[in-house]
Amino acid sequence: MTAGSFAASELAQRFGLELRGEDRPVHGVGTLATAGPGQLGFLANPRYRGQLAETAAGVVVLREADLDARAGTALLARDPYAAFARIAALFEPKPVRPPGVHPSAVVDATAVVDPGAHVGPLVVVGARSRIAAGAVLGPCCVVGEDCEVGEGSELVARVTLVVRVRLGKRVLVHPGAVLGADGFGIAMDHGQWLKVPQLGGVVVGDDCEIGANTTIDRGALEDTVLEQDVRLDNQIQVGHNVRIGAHTAMAGCSAVAGSATIGRHCLVGGGAGILGHLEVCDRVVVTAMSLVTHSIREPGEYSSGTPLMDNRAWRRSAARFKQLDDIARRTRGGDKDPA
Repeated sequence: MTAGSFAASELAQRFGLELRGEDRPVHGVGTLATAGPGQLGFLANPRYRGQLAETAAGVVVLREADLDARAGTALLARDPYAAFARIAALFEPKPVRPPGVHPSAVVDATAVVDPGAHVGPLVVVGARSRIAAGAVLGPCCVVGEDCEVGEGSELVARVTLVVRVRLGKRVLVHPGAVLGADGFGIAMDHGQWLKVPQLGGVVVGDDCEIGANTTIDRGALEDTVLEQDVRLDNQIQVGHNVRIGAHTAMAGCSAVAGSATIGRHCLVGGGAGILGHLEVCDRVVVTAMSLVTHSIREPGEYSSGTPLMDNRAWRRSAARFKQLDDIARRTRGGDKDPA
């Protein structure tokens, strides 16, 4: 096949899938609704099963249970979404990042930059920092003092590692992210706030991804830690001394207050909040816009908040909510506080 084109049989062999139907060329990917005859689509969500009969996609990745609804070429996968992700990566254009230091970059004399690293325009690398082989520092990134960027890691653009930040291998940090800024540590002293020094750092494990404009504060005494394969979406706040377990993913605008611990294989929905000094065990799902106010010690799905409803119905419910305490007192037959 030509560059950027793969036979369906080749994709099946490469990714351990089963080909059903005619072997067809694949030049790109798309959704069931938009893919054309030379493209590959996928069915992962059952609600889109009805589109199988109408899709123009030349090849579709799906589960064997959905094969009866597909008349054309199919690739059978145990997890169609994961299979689609791997195939789609073949069509993602990768910019060439030649090794070397751009003339406009400023690298401290005590910093160590591997010859195989790429240091782009207007980058600053601070004292005693180390940039490993294959690392990429995109335009206008700032790597402060005593930082480490591991092998194959990439700071896309305008990323700031403030101080004492250590990135493992193959970490991807998107534009605008700030790692290692001061944690929010203050103490009240005679009516005025006293700033608590933040003496720790940030440690990010291998294969993590950190979204645009996300902030991860450095620890007060010990490090803020992301274990391996943690995935953070855009505009997330991670407070000082937080620990996030391996393979956990957090959606945009969620926040974790200082010294909280989140287990492994957790999912935190968009806009959710986790209060400080709490513990969340492994394999917990916190749904969007929920607020975690106590430690979670049993795996499962947790939610809080009021679901969206018609405004008139919500106003009635809110009015009734104010009456609940009085209703509880009358139900108990007295004025004693039911709590």
